Amino acid sequence: MMNHAVEILLVEDNPDDAELAIRALRKSNLANHLLHLYDGEEALEYLFNEKNSKPKIVLLDLKMPKIDGIEVLRQLKTNERTRTIPVVMLTSSKEDRDIIETYQLGVNAYIVKPVDFEQFGKAVTQLGMFWLVLNQTPQ
Repeated sequence: MMNHAVEILLVEDNPDDAELAIRALRKSNLANHLLHLYDGEEALEYLFNEKNSKPKIVLLDLKMPKIDGIEVLRQLKTNERTRTIPVVMLTSSKEDRDIIETYQLGVNAYIVKPVDFEQFGKAVTQLGMFWLVLNQTPQ
């Protein structure tokens, strides 16, 4: 059985943050082709398996077990097959060092997770609308 193309790859180890993001995307009808993975190791295995479709966007947490978001980003942006996939860091880190390093590695956006549920939902919805509906990417 062929599975639907994944449009959004959410890589988030915190179940509460993941649930909030998924709920916000569902509310906007943007979660139909969403895959949630829990750490960087799972993300890299998925993204580098050529049998899997490339997602339209990767929402990537920074601080995760096994392989962190910075290493996932580094590998994605240095690989020919995955370098054009837009990556948005969705993190609680406001540290300049993290922001600078991820942009140097080629991140497309860096969003600090709002603590407030309502604001977090709005931020994720706006991200989804922009990257899935408005933004044009190479095929």
